[in-house]
Amino acid sequence: MAIKIEEILPYPPATIWAIVGEPDRVDWVTGVESAEFDGEVRRFKMVGAGGLAERINQRDEPRMYLEYSVIESTPPLQSHVASITLEAHADGTRFIWQTAVEPVAVEPFIAKGMKGSLAQLADILASEN
Repeated sequence: MAIKIEEILPYPPATIWAIVGEPDRVDWVTGVESAEFDGEVRRFKMVGAGGLAERINQRDEPRMYLEYSVIESTPPLQSHVASITLEAHADGTRFIWQTAVEPVAVEPFIAKGMKGSLAQLADILASEN
């Protein structure tokens, strides 16, 4: 099973990509206490959830596509691969965020974080534009 969230945001894809397409920019991700990015792996300290590390598997600027996987977490995940795709839309940008995670029992927690982050991203976009 997987999580898929699609939303139309009223901003050009390039505006959104300038935020979500930069692995070292995490102000839009909910619950981040601190973060570091070494060019390949970003490490988070999450409020109430401990540490988390994500490997950036693919960052395709022309396609506005970012894929990452969790490689360390508390508690450990069996697997986690997520992607963000931005597509031009008549009303702005179609934001597509997909995550496949095991164990599936954590899907509701992951989905809640994704939805919260998307809401935080919308707030940042509104304040910056």
